[in-house]
Amino acid sequence: MPLLERWKFLSARQAFNWRRLFGWLGASLPNRCLMCHQTLRSGGSGICETCLGASLYHRPSCLGCGRPLVMQTRYCGSCMVKPPLAVVAPGSYHQGIGEHVAAIKYQGQLAALDCLCDALVARIEALEALGLTQWPQAIVAVPLHPNRLRQRGFNQAWLIAKVLSDKLKLPLLEHAVIRSVDTRPQEGLTGRQRRRNLADAFKLQQDIEYQRIAIVDDVVTTGTTVNTIAKLFEARYIQVQVWCLARAEAPGLSD
Repeated sequence: MPLLERWKFLSARQAFNWRRLFGWLGASLPNRCLMCHQTLRSGGSGICETCLGASLYHRPSCLGCGRPLVMQTRYCGSCMVKPPLAVVAPGSYHQGIGEHVAAIKYQGQLAALDCLCDALVARIEALEALGLTQWPQAIVAVPLHPNRLRQRGFNQAWLIAKVLSDKLKLPLLEHAVIRSVDTRPQEGLTGRQRRRNLADAFKLQQDIEYQRIAIVDDVVTTGTTVNTIAKLFEARYIQVQVWCLARAEAPGLSD
């Protein structure tokens, strides 16, 4: 195995072991909701059902832009003109769960990981049952550059993808995409700057035997990152959708 791939594999494996360790530690402590601080019922973790339910989408939303809809269709009228990449998320980043999604990425706090993944799974299954999305054959995590992975110690997108892979029994393509350029963080950049920042930043490094895949990330904001990766798959006639724990819609669009 090449040195770079060995480092990615070991780092991902180490991150997963950390997640298991945090899970064991959490199981030994009083389990309280991260939002209301009430004791969780048996088997619960992270966020109680009441707080989580209040933080998820209450109305149907467009899979393109996140705009609230009167009834659940795939896209709103504006997005139907030129259908964008479909993004499946259980809730808005701005409606209560954002700080807990950010805590996974920036603080390594994984208490909310499983319950947020469960909410995402419920959303995925509901949309598939309505015929608005098609079940993927495999999933791919948005990769980090080895330098960023070394600094952070784990890839939050990989952790989410691993949980989803286990829950949904879907193969996780560990090495399908690599981040070949160590770009500056996307936070604070305009849409144009984001696109320039990610130009040629990702590469497909293996043949993909599937026709449908889901790209997994923690949050989708402008969609620049996932769209850049999606184009690599679409160039090989592979259908792509995106799964994330929260969506950061433009102001005024969230429910």
